[in-house]
Amino acid sequence: GIVSALGRTVSESRAGGGTGATIANMVQTSAAINPGNSGGALVNLDSEVIGIPTLAATDPQMGDSAAPGIGFAIPVSMVKTVAGQIIEDGRVTDSGRAALNITGRTVVDDSYRPAGVALVSVEKGGAADEAGLRAGDIITKVGDTGVTTITSLSEALASDKPGDKVTVTYTRDDDSRTAEVTLGEI
Repeated sequence: GIVSALGRTVSESRAGGGTGATIANMVQTSAAINPGNSGGALVNLDSEVIGIPTLAATDPQMGDSAAPGIGFAIPVSMVKTVAGQIIEDGRVTDSGRAALNITGRTVVDDSYRPAGVALVSVEKGGAADEAGLRAGDIITKVGDTGVTTITSLSEALASDKPGDKVTVTYTRDDDSRTAEVTLGEI
């Protein structure tokens, strides 16, 4: 296979529908990634590891089985960072993944179209809490990126780092507001 793209943002699918984690900075490859071979090595022609195969795109027309020729790998730079933390501290101490430190759910408008992310809970002392957001607020935008679903919120944050400042647009009691949020970490 070949490396067909760098820096891709991918959301995992979940059994029964929906999405799992959204992962940024993935290597897209045409190398086959079949069930059971995630975690192996993606190597270049010089036999150097360039990534760890993690997931394959799925094709709904094929019963959600792996789409041929579309796989994704975690880049070796991230693997080295995380492995170093595990060796040094026995756990991941810095994921490098930004978060609002909230639990949310997608809400729909009167036409049943996704219209934002309602905050179900806000972690005390977390990024959203420190910025004044609270349960019941509905996030509609992060920076210049519209937010209509929980997945689009994850994608909007995927390229940010913990400590970055972003403007979050949200609705509270039918009133549109903004807050400057210093992002936390997953």
